[in-house]
Amino acid sequence: MDVILVRLLFVLIVAVVCFFIHPFNLPSNLDAVVGAMIGVAIVVFEWRLRAMSLKRLIGAAIGSVLGIVGAYLFALVIGNSMPASPTRSFLQIMVMMVMAYVGLAVGASKGDLLNLAALGGVFSGEKSGKKSYKILDTSVIIDGRIADIAETGFLDGLIVIPQFVLRELQLVADSADSLKRNRGRRGLDILQRLQKTASVQIQIVEDDFPSVREVDMKLIELAKLYEGKIITNDFNLNKVAQLQGVAVLNINELANSLKPIVLPGEVMRVFILKEGKEYNQGVAYLDDGTMVVVDNARKMIGKTIDISVTSVLQTTAGKMIFGKWDERGRHDAKAVAAPPLPVPPAPGSGGPPSDPEKKQTPAVADRAAD
Repeated sequence: MDVILVRLLFVLIVAVVCFFIHPFNLPSNLDAVVGAMIGVAIVVFEWRLRAMSLKRLIGAAIGSVLGIVGAYLFALVIGNSMPASPTRSFLQIMVMMVMAYVGLAVGASKGDLLNLAALGGVFSGEKSGKKSYKILDTSVIIDGRIADIAETGFLDGLIVIPQFVLRELQLVADSADSLKRNRGRRGLDILQRLQKTASVQIQIVEDDFPSVREVDMKLIELAKLYEGKIITNDFNLNKVAQLQGVAVLNINELANSLKPIVLPGEVMRVFILKEGKEYNQGVAYLDDGTMVVVDNARKMIGKTIDISVTSVLQTTAGKMIFGKWDERGRHDAKAVAAPPLPVPPAPGSGGPPSDPEKKQTPAVADRAAD
């Protein structure tokens, strides 16, 4: 609030000075209006400078000085080759403005290449070397796993979040569809988690490319500008960025590389969840989401069984494990666990007789005698 008051006071002072001095030979009111506009332009320029890094400011200053020196040399050539005329004066002024502007823009864009630590003094605290910029995509922010990776400390360097990505995330959060709205809000929560993570540094940049409409292409252009890497889980963006020579960090590829290695012949315990596509197949899933296709397990849906791994297939979508359930092992286990047959009681113990032939009725005995 204090900064805003100071800026308003500065604009007011410039307007009052122009009102009394008449620097533009206009009526007092018009001079005050022009002065206020100049004050606003200075405040906007100062606000833009505050968002720039120290390296870019130094690069812009060096570039503008070199541009002015080059413009002065061009002005000498124009002055010696042309007679005095309004055209010569106009060309000299235009060359001065163009060279100063080009030097300012180029110096600011290349300022990040400066090594301020080599200058010593107040710049000794600056880290030497080039920063590693990692640019976040909208899909990887909504996914949420990037926050868990950052909290573990495996993600270092400077995390760059473009302003156009934030706008796209806000549009998703304001969507009329409840599912999209929840996803957008979760993405905003993930950004707050990233800002609270001490191991990473978050920087929101306002670089935009108005001539490029698609957000994916803007991310590629921004990565080229900063010479950084794009963090995403979008398969199409991954392929397009690689074709244009931009490095990509894919969260899905990282998750697939962290899955446990299973070799053919190993025995694993899985829960058969549903029926497979082929005949007599069952499908199970591991804790990390890996699909397990089991032969001869269709009738074991809803049960946990031990299977033998037959092969492992690595695809672009992830890893698939193929196994087989041996039903004979189940029958053998049942045979071992079967209860023993009942033992007949001994003769004279009050139970049924051991020899059924001795238990005959008189009629049956008489017929046997005849």
